[in-house]
This record gives sequence, structure tokens and C-alpha cells, in this order.
Amino acid sequence: MKYNLNGKNINIPDADIERSMKSLELTKEEAIQMWLEDEGYLENEEQEELERKAKENRITATIHQASAKDPHKKTQKERVRKENPTKEMVIREIAALLPKFAEDIEILNVGKLISFRIGEEKYEIDLKQKRKPKETAKK
Repeated sequence: MKYNLNGKNINIPDADIERSMKSLELTKEEAIQMWLEDEGYLENEEQEELERKAKENRITATIHQASAKDPHKKTQKERVRKENPTKEMVIREIAALLPKFAEDIEILNVGKLISFRIGEEKYEIDLKQKRKPKETAKK
């Protein structure tokens, strides 16, 4: 919609006017006036007063600078490895078999990882223990 304000043509979206009329139950003239005030073409004393109070109270600054109460990052706790004698035994036994055909055998993680070399190729054995399946509740 084209609107003439003091000799200046302003293009106002019809959808904005209709939306204001429906949701706020305004007349077409009131909706146009509200749009012009919102876009800065007209001044509204009440709106200016509310903006001034908000700036005095630094409400917008508080909203835009909101963050956690403690801005410092938490230090991560050191992980404590659970002992698993069965996995450690399996890794030890596999490592004991490898010298027959492999070189540079290294246990990287006592209960999980072995690294070795056969000729020019490097290999790793990664031991994973599967969890027991969860029991489903019967009805």
C-alpha cells in the first residue's frame, strides 16, 4: 500500500497492516499510524518514554550481555580408569603371542590397545568389551 506522509510516498506492506488489524483489533488508520511509529516515520511520546526508561535501567544491555553466573570454564576432572583384570589378561596374552611374527610390540593401553609392526606395515589391536543387553520389562 502506498501512503503519502507530508508529500513523501511510503510503501507499507499490506500484510503488516492486516496482521495488526486482526491481532490488535485496530482500525486501518490506527494500524497505519502504529506502523509509521514503529518504523520511525512518526514519533510516539509514550513509546519514546518507555525506550528512555529501558535505556536508563540498562534492560537491553542486561539481556544482550546475559551469560552464565560463573564465566570461568570448569576444569575437567581427571578420568580414573576402571580396573578390568579380564581385559588386561587378554591384552597380555595377545602381546605374548605377537613376537613370533611381529616387531616393535607396544601396549599402548593396558586393557585396550596394542601396537605392532609386521615388515613395513603398522597395526593396532583394539579390544572392546560389549555390554550385557538390557532386560526389557515384561507386561
